[in-house]
Amino acid sequence: MFRHQGKSRTLKHNLRIATILSFVAGIVNVTGFLAYSQLTTNVTGHFALFISDVANFEFWKGTIYFLYIFSFLFGSFFSSFLIEKFKENKKLNVFVFPTIIECLILTSIAILGNAVEIKQPDFIICALLFAMGLQNSLVTKISDAVVRTTHLTGLFTDLGIELSQLFFPTHHPNRQHIKSTIKLRVFIICFFFLGGLIGGFLYSRINLKLNTLLLGALILIISLFYDDMRYSLIRSKRKYTQRKKSK
Repeated sequence: MFRHQGKSRTLKHNLRIATILSFVAGIVNVTGFLAYSQLTTNVTGHFALFISDVANFEFWKGTIYFLYIFSFLFGSFFSSFLIEKFKENKKLNVFVFPTIIECLILTSIAILGNAVEIKQPDFIICALLFAMGLQNSLVTKISDAVVRTTHLTGLFTDLGIELSQLFFPTHHPNRQHIKSTIKLRVFIICFFFLGGLIGGFLYSRINLKLNTLLLGALILIISLFYDDMRYSLIRSKRKYTQRKKSK
């Protein structure tokens, strides 16, 4: 799911990566909000607050929202930069790099929360937004902009459009494709909510606080190992089949 691109990428690959990353995004979203009362998976609200402060000539106050927006933007840029820089190396799975960085950020924040009293929460919010920028750029590039996992506004818009298209089969005859994209969007939305519910339960009820982010990091690491093992097994099976045919 982290390797296939272009024509070799199927709905199954997109469903796998969408469920994992949207679940992690749900965890990050609710953890950031419960900890610091700020959204940490998208910048729509931050942009509105930034414009409001600028309109009221409170430029210094609005700076923090600009930093939030820039953190998400820089995460997206950095993820894409890494992928573009190393994509010519066929031996490397370039999509692993942004995912590992995201894991390190989530783990570091959890460790930091245990080690010291965080007096500058804006730094943590920026770090989480950077991580979500990394993730959103990664999944956008790997799925050719089919999958988005860190915010739901566009998903609900697309879902509404595609549901309406089912009522007009004459204008939209490719119903199977429409149903596939609807399925994908429903999976993303459901797993985003599920991640948020579980994240909220762990944060508040189990009192894990920022340690809740460790669950997200663990899921990403397990996914990478699973994907690598599965890829190795498929390659070994192909080599064995080719040798058998050659004999």
